[in-house]
Amino acid sequence: MRRSITLTAVALSAALTLAACGGDGTEEPAESEAPETTAATDGGSITVWVDETRQAAVEAAAADYEAATGTTVEIVLKNFEDIRADFNAQVPTGEGPDITVGAHDWLGELTANGVVAPIELGDKASEFEQVALDAFTYDGQIYGLPYAVENIALIRNTALAPQAPATWDEAVAMGQAAGTQFPILLQVGETGDPYTAYPLQTSFGAPVFVQNDDGSYTAELALGGAPGEAFATWLAAQGAAGTLDTAVTYDIAVEAFKNGQSPFIIGGPWMLGSFEGLDLAIDPIPSAGGQPAQPFVGVQGFYVNAQSENALLANDFLVNYMATEEAQLALYEAGDRPPALIAAADAASSDPITAGFRAVGAEAVPMPSIPEMGAVWEFWGVTEANILNGADPVATWDKMATDIQGALDAA
Repeated sequence: MRRSITLTAVALSAALTLAACGGDGTEEPAESEAPETTAATDGGSITVWVDETRQAAVEAAAADYEAATGTTVEIVLKNFEDIRADFNAQVPTGEGPDITVGAHDWLGELTANGVVAPIELGDKASEFEQVALDAFTYDGQIYGLPYAVENIALIRNTALAPQAPATWDEAVAMGQAAGTQFPILLQVGETGDPYTAYPLQTSFGAPVFVQNDDGSYTAELALGGAPGEAFATWLAAQGAAGTLDTAVTYDIAVEAFKNGQSPFIIGGPWMLGSFEGLDLAIDPIPSAGGQPAQPFVGVQGFYVNAQSENALLANDFLVNYMATEEAQLALYEAGDRPPALIAAADAASSDPITAGFRAVGAEAVPMPSIPEMGAVWEFWGVTEANILNGADPVATWDKMATDIQGALDAA
C-alpha cells in the first residue's frame, strides 16, 4: 500500500542536490531556498479560497510568501462543494477571492462567465506534467496553476494475479482462473458509469469529443459512428456474459475487491483506503478494442479571479510559491493524488502505488472542460446501462449520439 513521503526527507534531499537549470540557462534556487518573486511586492493583500484538505499546505506557502514580500495572504476556508457556485456568483459583483482552488473541468463554465484570468507560467510551464497543462488550457491559454493529477487505473491484487493482463479478455481469463466471484470489477450501477467505462470506449477509438493538437477539445462529437457502435456491441456482449453488471455499484465493487472476490478493480486512488492489508499493483487499464485504453484525467489547481485588483500578486504567489516541490508535496500528502509538478511527482513516485497511477495518467486524456460536455452526461450513462441490460446496442448507441447532437444544436 501507499508509503508516506515525508516532507522532511524531501527537504533534506533537495538541500543535498544541485539546483536545476532554468529555461534561460540560469540556476534556479534549491527547494530549501525562498523562490524569487517576480511581481512588485510592496505590501498589499490577496485572498485565497481553499477547502479543508488543502488548507494546511496553502497556509504554509502563504506564510513563506508573507515573510518574503510583506504581502498579507488571507486564507478563507470553504466547503469544496460550494466554491464553484460561490465564485461564479461573487466575482461579477466585485467580490470573491483573488485565488480559488478548483477542478479543471470547471474551466469551460468559468471562462464562459468571464470570471477567471489566464495564468502566466513562463518558463515554469516546462516543469509541469503535460497532461496537467492540457487540462487547464482553453483557446490556447492556460487558466489554472495545476497541483494534482487524478485518474483511474487497473488496481491488481497481486496475491490473486501475479502478472498484469495485456488485454481485457486476458484479464477476464485470469480472473476466471483465479476462481473468484468476479473476474474483474467495474462499477456500473443502474444509471451507468461512463467515467469509469471511458477507457474501454477509447480503446475502440470512440472519444467523446475531437481534441485539438494542444489537448483542448472542440465541440465536435466523436463518440458516434462505427467505433462507437463497436464499443456498444462489445458492451452488449459483456452484459450478456455477466462480466459487466448494472447491479455492481461503487460500494459493491469496493467491498468485493476488499474481500478478495476479484483480482482486479478499475478505480482511482480514492479507493485505496478501503484496501489496507492487500498487496497491490497499479497497471494500465487493459484494452478491449485494440487501441490504448485512455481514462479521463482530472486535474486540481488554482484559478485567478478575472476581476482581481491584485492579479500580479496572485500570479506571483501561485507561480513562485505554490508551484514548488515543497508546496506540491504538501498537497500530495493531504490529498493522496500525484503532483502536477514533475519534480514533486518524481519524489512522490518512490511509492510504487503513486508511480503506477502517475504512469497511467501520463497517457490519459483530460476530462473535457468545454460547456458542451454538460449535454453528454444526461444520455451517456443510462445508454450504457440499457445496453448492458439487453437493449439493441447499435440502435441504442446511435440514438444516444443523435440525442446528444440535438442537445448541442439546441444550446
